[in-house]
Amino acid sequence: MTTRTDLDETPGIENLERMTRNLKKVEELSERLHRVMTNRKGHNPSLDAPNQELFGKAAQAYWSEMVNNPAKVLEHQMDYWSETMKHFVEAQQTLARGKLEAPQDAGPRDRRFANPLWDTHPYFNFVKQQYLINASALSQAVSDVTDMEPAEKNRLKYFSQQIIDMMSPTNFLATNPDALEKAIETEGQSLVQGLENLIRDLEANNGEMVVKLADEQAFELGRNIATSPGSVVFRNPMMEIIQYTPTTEKVHKIPLVIFPPWINKFYILDLKAQNSLVKWLADQGYTVFMVSWINPDATYSDIGLENYIEQGYLTAIGEVKKITGEKQVNVVGYCIAGTTLSLTLSLMKQRGDKSVKSATFFTALTDFSDQGEFAPFLTNDFIDGIEEEIDDKGILPSVIMARTFSFLRSNDLIYSPAIRSYMMGETPPAFDLLYWNGDGANLPGKMAKQYLRGLCQRNELAQGGFDLMGHRLQLTDIDVPVCSVACETDHIAAWKDCYRGVQKMGSKDKTFIVTESGHIAGIVNPPSKKKYGHYTNADMSPDHADWLKAADFTEGSWWPRWEKWLKKRSGTMIQARIPGDSTHPVLCEAPGTYVAIKATS
Repeated sequence: MTTRTDLDETPGIENLERMTRNLKKVEELSERLHRVMTNRKGHNPSLDAPNQELFGKAAQAYWSEMVNNPAKVLEHQMDYWSETMKHFVEAQQTLARGKLEAPQDAGPRDRRFANPLWDTHPYFNFVKQQYLINASALSQAVSDVTDMEPAEKNRLKYFSQQIIDMMSPTNFLATNPDALEKAIETEGQSLVQGLENLIRDLEANNGEMVVKLADEQAFELGRNIATSPGSVVFRNPMMEIIQYTPTTEKVHKIPLVIFPPWINKFYILDLKAQNSLVKWLADQGYTVFMVSWINPDATYSDIGLENYIEQGYLTAIGEVKKITGEKQVNVVGYCIAGTTLSLTLSLMKQRGDKSVKSATFFTALTDFSDQGEFAPFLTNDFIDGIEEEIDDKGILPSVIMARTFSFLRSNDLIYSPAIRSYMMGETPPAFDLLYWNGDGANLPGKMAKQYLRGLCQRNELAQGGFDLMGHRLQLTDIDVPVCSVACETDHIAAWKDCYRGVQKMGSKDKTFIVTESGHIAGIVNPPSKKKYGHYTNADMSPDHADWLKAADFTEGSWWPRWEKWLKKRSGTMIQARIPGDSTHPVLCEAPGTYVAIKATS
């Protein structure tokens, strides 16, 4: 006969057995993990951290501060010791009273510590508070260092913050209440799934740690992402040209050619119908052409910026002119493609080529005098490491760039997703933007070196000229009508730096727009969303701060404002064009074949 006591105890025994089985699976997966890490290709170690010289300088500067101002340093040390001891004593007193509870003062708010247990459970609260004390002490120690060059101090601050973020108790299973609760709730299944997710990501990147941000199984190019109808009408080793199917009976006479960045894929501008700039432009009556760049492998090691200009920009402009029968085109360059577009426009000016009617730049840097948040990665030790990596592989692998961009927002793009995926065992979300973000591309070796040394480090385009293809290319050569769109919170191409570059261009017809939000959300901002507004100011003579102070703010997307600008430079309305012509047969349907090539490493 089965008693009530037997029934009550049975689930507990079963749960324990299931957890034991799951933990056994973890052991088996650990062996698979070991194999992945044993066979990993790896990368140049100098890309993981600054060389020891930086920390040596920091130690020397801190010692100098100790000698010259011992009272200040000792005061901060005593504050740290005092806070730590006070924290420990308070916890001991609570336990001595026989109470297992956290102090009433929960401490400062931090979204990493959203679980109520961080405030109510004495163990987790103690861990959190001590972490915050340690983090504050380390930040203060870095702040105390005064005998360092500003650039070196900046790097020290950046990498110290990386250490602080990495050591957060939320990043470790034993001190993460969310992960522990989930493990108990699922009898350890979450740990098994988390380890599966970790191994999957490592295997996908040859042992490199890149957290997958989106569910790759949820998207298929041409089916539910990059779906605007069109045709590939030209292909060479550098690119495919897509001509999109018109959605109106009449179109503007002068076609529009869009050059996306080749660090990522073009379909950021065609994610889905609701936020597709491609579709929106077609609906406004434009003949839209999109360049889809090849995803290079090691055979492209000797491809440089000159190849992108000659076989990319100039060829695309020439082929679009042939297809449409027009003498001029309007062009758009996004991010690095905008930087390279400025080089192309300078070259065309010097060659007397007037094929471009107007140029629009999306978040495009042309003056790199202020390297902003990328400064820690543009010093010689890092660039030397990148060049060694390129010499070894022939390319700058996409995974290296992905890691770099992610560390600029490590809590959002590394640690939080890693916790959800590897500790909680959750499947990444089906989010089109994050899927695109993970669909990276390699950079050809020569091109990456030219860009990092000549443009980023030495800022040659804005200061004296960039020597390429037998010409000295300069911003002052750019004399076509220019519209530049920058994003207010962009951490990749800061708007003030974009502004400064446009100021140096030679055109008398300049329009500058600052949209709210960041590098992607600020650009992919359809009018239907009514989400982010934008700033405009016709006077581009003052510095960026005064420009913004005097600017007018408009609610809603910048797309209609730009389209109004573009319309004035796009000619009369004519009968809509079908993709291709007799000399440019349809090679395949959009989104083409190059976009489907995955990055190699």
